[in-house]
Amino acid sequence: MASSAVDPQTVLRLAAAGYPPIDRSAGRVAIVGGFVRDVALGRDPKELDLVVEGDATELARSFGGELTVHDAFGTATARGEHWRVDVAMARSEGYPAPGALPEVRPATIEADLERRDFTVNAIAVTLQGEVIPAQHALEDLDAGLLRVFHERSFSDDPTRLLRMARYAERLSFEVEAGTERLAAAASFASLSGGRLGGELRLVLAEPDPLAVLARVEGKLPLALNPSLVESALALASPGSDRAMLTLGALASDAAWLETLELTASERDVALACMSASVPVDSRPSSLWRAWRRTPLEAVAVAGARGDRDAARRWIDELRNVRLEIGGNDLIAAGIPEGPELGVRLERTLLAKLDGELDGGREAELRYAIEAS
Repeated sequence: MASSAVDPQTVLRLAAAGYPPIDRSAGRVAIVGGFVRDVALGRDPKELDLVVEGDATELARSFGGELTVHDAFGTATARGEHWRVDVAMARSEGYPAPGALPEVRPATIEADLERRDFTVNAIAVTLQGEVIPAQHALEDLDAGLLRVFHERSFSDDPTRLLRMARYAERLSFEVEAGTERLAAAASFASLSGGRLGGELRLVLAEPDPLAVLARVEGKLPLALNPSLVESALALASPGSDRAMLTLGALASDAAWLETLELTASERDVALACMSASVPVDSRPSSLWRAWRRTPLEAVAVAGARGDRDAARRWIDELRNVRLEIGGNDLIAAGIPEGPELGVRLERTLLAKLDGELDGGREAELRYAIEAS
């Protein structure tokens, strides 16, 4: 781990190199959070985090690009093709109830640092090059420790449990003893499903999401099974939703999945993966009946739980089998329009899948006409 001595000039230089200029007339502005932490650790920062004693929206707008505003929290985000800047109004926070969204009030940059999740994320560098650390921040960064600010930190915002797990895994940091004690006693019970779902998406985007989830094992209805997920991901086709495959393969409670406010497509994939299985009869026609409307991610999970060869054959080959004939060919051959056309075509496709047809189009048409 690189030395955590924060060099303000390096922080300012990197902020100037990859992002539009910061408007110095916007008020007192500082670079803060993950950007300062990662630069101090010799890591490549992902996005620029700013705090301003003033209007966050106006500062974000000055960067150009696409603007997203969250007025209730005094935050805004500006995005360009290759950059992202997150801006927050310097604020203090109060939580009306455990797990509730915070109520915010304008404050100084110094006070803003005290409301952040962990001390290592509470170091600011002003545009004038002044380094402002919260208490313990610099020594914790040197020691590779994650420490919360107060006893209510996890009860106020249980998403910090998952953030702690992500940072600990990604940065190879230890959890400070008092923080570990608080985390062990905390739960997600007060957290809305939507907020938990959003935080889980971030976990599932990590390089090793199962290692992150292992750090909160027992707090979520997930049965951690690394070999199952690894095997399913190896079977999955390119472009699969790896996050929902992982979530569905591990989930043990369908009702809980429904509370996470996933998109419709995410929910369908996760639920299908949760219940995925290989049919007892592994003939191609049986696989077609079982999996023709099943997300490929769920087929991969089914293969990892049972017959890998059947899943691989479906994903690579069988799902792409098509007839060379269609309904118009049967109508031209004298079969009346109506549901019977679909029945005959389906029977013909199943026969083709099982290798019962010799030849191409003519054999298919003959079989479909004679099918009854």
